[in-house]
Amino acid sequence: MGFDCLVLGGGIVGVSAALHLQARGRAVALIDRTQPGTGTSYGNAGLIERSSVVPYAFPRKLSALFAYGLNRRSDVRYDPKFLARIAPFLLRYWRASAPAPLEASAAALLPLIEASITEHQALSAQAGAEALMRPGGWISVYKSEKGFAAAAREGEGFRTSHGLTVDILDRAAFLALEPAFVSGAERIAGAVHWRDPLTVDDPLALTTAYATLFRDRGGRIIKGQAESLRPDGAGLRVETEEGPVTAREVVIALGPQSAALVSRFGLSVPMAVKRGYHRHYAQAEGALPGRPVVDEDAGYVLAPMRQGLRLTTGIEFAAADSPANPAQLQACEVAARGLLPLGAPVEAAPWMGLRPCLPDMKPLIGPVPGQPGLWCDFGHAHHGLTLGPASGRLLAELITGETPFADPAPFAPARFA
Repeated sequence: MGFDCLVLGGGIVGVSAALHLQARGRAVALIDRTQPGTGTSYGNAGLIERSSVVPYAFPRKLSALFAYGLNRRSDVRYDPKFLARIAPFLLRYWRASAPAPLEASAAALLPLIEASITEHQALSAQAGAEALMRPGGWISVYKSEKGFAAAAREGEGFRTSHGLTVDILDRAAFLALEPAFVSGAERIAGAVHWRDPLTVDDPLALTTAYATLFRDRGGRIIKGQAESLRPDGAGLRVETEEGPVTAREVVIALGPQSAALVSRFGLSVPMAVKRGYHRHYAQAEGALPGRPVVDEDAGYVLAPMRQGLRLTTGIEFAAADSPANPAQLQACEVAARGLLPLGAPVEAAPWMGLRPCLPDMKPLIGPVPGQPGLWCDFGHAHHGLTLGPASGRLLAELITGETPFADPAPFAPARFA
């Protein structure tokens, strides 16, 4: 079977790229070993994060580094045996988090962040999935007066510098908006309500709706093995359950598995994975928040989902294939129960996933150097759901020769060549 383009990876990033290529007249096949949306794209907090105008940076203060080094915090955990393996990545991440390079990364990402809402709205309207998205943003909660004061200043600054809609809430105002947290009132100093983002109450259903739209418009979704990718005459070839498929252009959008595949084609990408967990809880009537709430001190999100209240953890640095460690989720659960009455777990065991992260906090979007027809669209870290449609548009514009809506140079894979 021959196509114009193959997209390897059925997460939100790959499905979005496939839709944008299809909309530009390309015959596209989406290749994955499982059903679309069932990998990393499933396990997020459902935030389309228009307000995240600054990437998640590595801490620079010595006091913060010391606190994380003790490995007792719930927002970031690490496997001590894994530190030696990940140390080069962490050093590059720390350097890229200095003020000047962090500002440059934020400026590069801003056009994609600004387009995140409109690109999702366009696709969700075409897919009939508008009901999965809610307006109203999300809320950061702070337990210390010092932390709340700093966050309030930052929120006011973003309102001025980026035109974001931000409400600074004292304890009473937060509880009026989110009465489910009344039992933890004494622990809450205040909150910041980021109103611009959209939230999704079923990320898997959203990716599935986009994939269905792609298929209904004539796209092919085929189970196959991305690691079988190899040159084939003037194009590239992948083995699938339906036989070999070929194309002139291939997009690698495999999330955490992308770096291993692209390394076979001569590009060594310094990518790391941040492990994360989630679990759903069955909430009693009146105990479900109206929007996602982030406990900034403990580093977890409570997001209302169709399956229940989803508790998602922060970061765990550990080998991708090492056994799940329940310590971080347990610590977050204890903290959450201090703020609201958390119900019984829905699942027998938590979900664990991998976030693909690059040290400069920017995804790879563009051609693989020296490999005509091979393209990258991965490394979105915490913002795969947010940036999937916007990065898919940028990639499709590059492949089809259109004028890109954002400067692609900062995302070029050649920066790691």
